Amino acid sequence: MKHAPTEIHIDNKHIVMPGMATSHSHAFQRALRGRTQRKPTSASSFWSWRGLMYELVARLNPEDIYHISKMAFVELAMSGVTAVGEFHYLHHQPDGTPYQDRTLLAETVIRAARDAGIRITLIRTAYFRGGHLQALDPAQKRFADPDTDLVLRDVEQLSQRFSDDDHVNVAVAAHSIRAVHINQVKELADFARQKNLPFHMHVCEQKRELIESSREYGMTPVALLSKNDILGENFVAVHATHLSREEIEALGQTKSSVCLCRTTERDLGDGLAPTSELMAAGAHICVGVDSHASSDAFEEVRAVELDERSRTQSRTVAAESPDLLNMATQNGFRANGIPDNWQMDEVRLRADDPAIAGADERLLSDMVVFGATPRAVDTVMVAGRQIVVDGKHIELETTLTNYKKTLQELHLA
Repeated sequence: MKHAPTEIHIDNKHIVMPGMATSHSHAFQRALRGRTQRKPTSASSFWSWRGLMYELVARLNPEDIYHISKMAFVELAMSGVTAVGEFHYLHHQPDGTPYQDRTLLAETVIRAARDAGIRITLIRTAYFRGGHLQALDPAQKRFADPDTDLVLRDVEQLSQRFSDDDHVNVAVAAHSIRAVHINQVKELADFARQKNLPFHMHVCEQKRELIESSREYGMTPVALLSKNDILGENFVAVHATHLSREEIEALGQTKSSVCLCRTTERDLGDGLAPTSELMAAGAHICVGVDSHASSDAFEEVRAVELDERSRTQSRTVAAESPDLLNMATQNGFRANGIPDNWQMDEVRLRADDPAIAGADERLLSDMVVFGATPRAVDTVMVAGRQIVVDGKHIELETTLTNYKKTLQELHLA
């Protein structure tokens, strides 16, 4: 069934809405949920969390990645998500040696999404150095390639292999300005623009990034990207937490997308992006699940508004609820490079679920955005195929069994 923008209506015992998209995911990090919350040192921060993430990365084999990713995608589907943008930077063997088939892990994640029945945009991510003017850390070798040519060769190979699969799309990313030199970012961005592909990038998530970028380049990340003409309608800035007024205007004037990942940004203590200023400037806001610290698509959406209320100490400052719903639907599909597909999926919510019961038909989007939880999801259809029935994913039992077994083998259970 096709839906008009923000169309949401009551059909008998259901509230019917389009499928949602998450535009930024690291599926393997689903295995970290609940395992990185306690304070490890006196200097607990994003950077100490990253060290714990690296410990997990060193232990994963392709089968582990498949089972963890499939669990992440099945859970997203039960939250009403039908499309995921997978920011994929785990490419090689633990010592950095490429697999015989260089795209093995990318295809493993794609297979997990396809087996879960959801759409995936595999965002093949470049990673070249350990940080600003720093060599690679041994833990980062699985992420890294020697040059952009190999990265782009992988993108073309993946695009060719999945050219006949309507549920698979391929995009390009530079991990961050700390991991990719600006000259390499330009090469990747030029390729993406020529091929009409989305170009994603972590930007300004942590204040330390601004300091280090200024030391190397004399300016902060978004200012640097703007100077080099990298911003634009195909550009997706992930996080964009710490921005100057000039950077906000640059993102808006170029009609760039900004992907907010509020449950992960809260978990990591990143801070609060200037959401209302970005929207007023003209940036397109979408949402992402990022580290899978939570898999509640409704929370990711409403947090865009509610966290902005905390930042500004005002109410209804980011967007009205129909606009928020657009962030999770058409804006998300656009950032994933599949703008024509977002109307083809459908989510049915139980109208008698306690969280949304008694909804006023004139205020359905308000009730869904500010009240619904995954518990209300009854049915999920992707391109006409039903993958969630009575609130339960058709692959849940097998997926959950394999996921728990994987955690036990990794000594994470």
